[in-house]
Amino acid sequence: MRKYIAELIGTFILVFCGTGAMVIDQQTGGAVSHVGVSITWGLVVMSMIYSIGNVSGCHINPAVSIGFTIAGRFKARLLPGYIISQLAGALLASITLKLLFPTSPLLGATMPAGSEMQSFILELLLTFFLMLVIMNVAHGSKEQGQYAGIAIGAVVGLEAMFAGPICGASMNPARSIAPAIISGHLEHLWIYLVAPIAVAALAIPVWKYLTKETAT
Repeated sequence: MRKYIAELIGTFILVFCGTGAMVIDQQTGGAVSHVGVSITWGLVVMSMIYSIGNVSGCHINPAVSIGFTIAGRFKARLLPGYIISQLAGALLASITLKLLFPTSPLLGATMPAGSEMQSFILELLLTFFLMLVIMNVAHGSKEQGQYAGIAIGAVVGLEAMFAGPICGASMNPARSIAPAIISGHLEHLWIYLVAPIAVAALAIPVWKYLTKETAT
């Protein structure tokens, strides 16, 4: 139960701060800026890893939990509870933002700027890059573990920085589901559900191949 609560709190803070930065940027006419929003996403991920990583592993992302399960690093019996906790935390964050900013039309929902296929391919690639980094630093040596938050937070911020204006750079189904449901904008949600989950599974055999070759 402590793990589930940690995932709920961690995902709440992730979505509240990340999408909150987007909402406040829109409400203030760009005071936060795109760069500021990207940095917020990277910093909140890094902070949560150092805050709850030792409790739950700080997945705060259903795609990451699924990837760890496929890789054999996470018990399958815990997976449903983790996903439920992550979705609950994200929904609570979006509800809170709705109460604070009732005039916000999107609440930070991920929306494609161009075609759906363009954003779908971008989300595939972004999640693949993210999963490779996570799998290599989240459960490595002590030295890797100390820098896991920096590495993962950096790649999240990097990807949000260059791809966010086009596809939203979600890489996280919970992060996209919550604002879409609370704002009522479900029209493009399939992109942000299918792409991260599919690639989370695809990245595992690639990671295993690469690490096997390195070991030999």
